Parts: sequence; C-alpha cells; structure tokens
Amino acid sequence: MSLSVGIVGLPNVGKSTLFNALTKNSVPMENYPFCTIDPSVGVVAVPDSRLATLADISGSEATLPAIIEFVDIAGLVKGASAGEGLGNKFLANIRETDMIAEVVRIFEDSDIHHVSGGVDPLGDIEVINLELIMADAETLSKRGSNLERDIKRGDKSAIAEKAIIDRLLPHLDQGFLANSLEMTAEEKKLVKGLHLLTMKQFLYVCNKKQDSFNLDEHNDDRWNELLEFFEKTNSGYVIVDAGMEHELKDLNDDEKNEFRREYGAQGSGVESLIRACYHRLGLMSYFTTGEKETRAWTVPIGSTGPEAGAAIHTDFQTKYIRAQVVTFEDLVKTGSKAAAREQGKLRTEGKEYIVQDGDVIEFMHS
Repeated sequence: MSLSVGIVGLPNVGKSTLFNALTKNSVPMENYPFCTIDPSVGVVAVPDSRLATLADISGSEATLPAIIEFVDIAGLVKGASAGEGLGNKFLANIRETDMIAEVVRIFEDSDIHHVSGGVDPLGDIEVINLELIMADAETLSKRGSNLERDIKRGDKSAIAEKAIIDRLLPHLDQGFLANSLEMTAEEKKLVKGLHLLTMKQFLYVCNKKQDSFNLDEHNDDRWNELLEFFEKTNSGYVIVDAGMEHELKDLNDDEKNEFRREYGAQGSGVESLIRACYHRLGLMSYFTTGEKETRAWTVPIGSTGPEAGAAIHTDFQTKYIRAQVVTFEDLVKTGSKAAAREQGKLRTEGKEYIVQDGDVIEFMHS
C-alpha cells in the first residue's frame, strides 16, 4: 500500500533538514521563508532488522523493505487558510498525504531566525493547527450548504452527513482537531469523503540542535507546557536532532554509531520517526521470503489473510484458498521452512486468520 507523510511546520524549524536526513535527497535549506516552494518527495525504507535475517536464511538475491513516502511541504504561516503566503498551495499538498508530521523547534539559536520572533513550540503548534482547523471549517460549511437541497428532499444520507457536520463545526470552533471527536464507524465513513486535514493522524517532531540550548535538556517551562499538551491531547511525538541526522546521512552504520556515542545521542532519531509514523498509521509488516527475494509488506493491523494477500496481488484476496504461516521467531529458531514444517511450526491458515506482525507467509489461491 502507498503511504505518504507530509512534513509541515513554520519556516526555519528544520523541515528540509529533516527531509534531507530522511531521504538523502537535496532540497533547498536557505534560512528564509518559502525557500521550499514545491514539495519534494522521497521514498524511505522502514527500518527492520528482521529482513536481513530472513534473507540470510533463504539465500535471497534481493531484499525489499516496507516503504513510506515523505513529502517536504513549504513552511506554513499565520493566515495560510485565507491564502496568506502560499497557503492554498500548502494546504492542497497536505490534503494529498495520509499523515502529518508536524515539526516544531525546541532549540535556541540566535543565528536562525524564528518567524514569530522567539522559540515557542506550543505556540507554533497552535498557529499551524489553527490554520488547518480553519481550512476544515470552511470545507464543512460549504459542504453543509450544498446538502440543503437534498435534505429538503428527505435524502437520508444527506441528513446523516449534515448531522456529523453539525457536530464537527463547534468542535473545530473550540480549537480541537477533527480526529479528536468521538465518532461511530458510520460517521467516520461519512467524514472520510470530506478529506479533512485534521482527521489525519498527527505526529509531532521536536527538533533539537547539538551544542545549542535545547528546551528538553534544561527542564524549560516551554518544554513542560509542550509535554502537558501531548499528554492532554494523547498526541504522539518524537525528539530528533535533524541537523545531526543530516550530517550522519552519508556515513555507514558503524561510523554513525560511533558519532552518536561520542555526543551521547540515544539511537537514530530518524529511525524512531519512521517507526513512529508506521505505528501511528496503525500499520505492521509481514514477510515473504525465498531465493529470489525477501520482502516486507505493509498492511493495517488486524488484517485477515485475504486482506493481507491483497498487498501482493488482488488474486490473493479474491481467490484466496489458504496460507502457510510461520512466525519470524520460529523460522529463525528452526533455520528453514522445511525444518519449521517438520517441527510443526508451519501452520495452514484460512480466510479468517488475523495476520500478525512478523508473520512469514506463503499464499495459495485458485
């Protein structure tokens, strides 16, 4: 399945630096607003050490990881929802993504101008989210007006859609994201067709800077306020030093680890970000493996055998008969599919089977 994450934020918070670290692609990073006018797109592998292990077991010629597409979207400014700056274009680019990674700056640096005049991560979030909320409110108002004729005719679907719109508008007016409103499955289905920006999953990316005053390291009040916001809104967040990750992007793994040890960094911030996006989207990986290739396939958590098979080909869903399944751990312990079968670890599963993260699967279809 194709997945895209839009990297958004105010100008000069480190979006393009982070994008470079993620994708190893080069996009403009000059220290002024609107330098990234057209979104740059990069395809990023989801880190998973299990792939190499499976490839060794199978003697695979190729290894293909799960992927996520990251889109570097130009900096939002206050008034974007009304077309300020390049607002309309930015909002359209965000609308095309599956998820929003919102970058906020948590470091002080007098050499890097902050568009609002001072570092205030919670204030940044409020500015960006308000623009997205206002854009959604406009979408809902227009849709509600367009439904009036159908409602007068007694159209049940129009009446149901207007009912959820009438619940959403005051929720947005209070400054809440649409995704925080409790909705039934049917209501979510109706809202999905409206393509609201704030119904997407959000992940907040707290960007720090090596050798600078980092709010999280000094128990700064601004950091504590930010943590309270994350807890209150049940928001996911990661801490990344985008500048350091950008410097490390061309080094090999041993050199990266040595550098991080030297500066006391705890693992790869970029890998943590990628995994967090994957988790926030409710996704998992299962594997296929053989001499030709070992591959990770992306599916929603809770997928049945046929639903998971559709990631490979629609025939594996529509003509599904059964699947041969072994867990990653059992395959590693036994050393091969043949040994797993002999030891009773290779199972045959039908259409109702719920695929688990790390399953190694071979599908059978008619």
